[in-house]
Amino acid sequence: MATSKIIQDIEASFVRKHADFRPGDTVRVHLKILEGDKERVQAFEGVCIARRRGGNRGTITVRKMSFGQGVERIFPLSSPRIEKIDVVQRGRVRRSKLFYLRNLRGKKARIKAQTTFGNESSSG
Repeated sequence: MATSKIIQDIEASFVRKHADFRPGDTVRVHLKILEGDKERVQAFEGVCIARRRGGNRGTITVRKMSFGQGVERIFPLSSPRIEKIDVVQRGRVRRSKLFYLRNLRGKKARIKAQTTFGNESSSG
């Protein structure tokens, strides 16, 4: 058996399942935060502007506006600190990397909401 095949098999056992989302979707990432000896869950909500790689090594970049400043955070999808990822709203975009949003402000930085069809249920 080739070395790369062995590595792929080992990585496949560590892959975590998250909600199905794409760049342009507004997501809420629930993170476990350690403060002293206590652990709590903190949510980071923003637009997914990039998704890199797949499987165990995948990362997502989430951008939000906080007090008028753009804040971006990169999350490894296999991180044990991520409790769950919720999709708040589906976005309709034509790019896989939405780095152009960094230069836009206000209403120009909005992403059109995608209408839901089929089995997808809309949660209020």
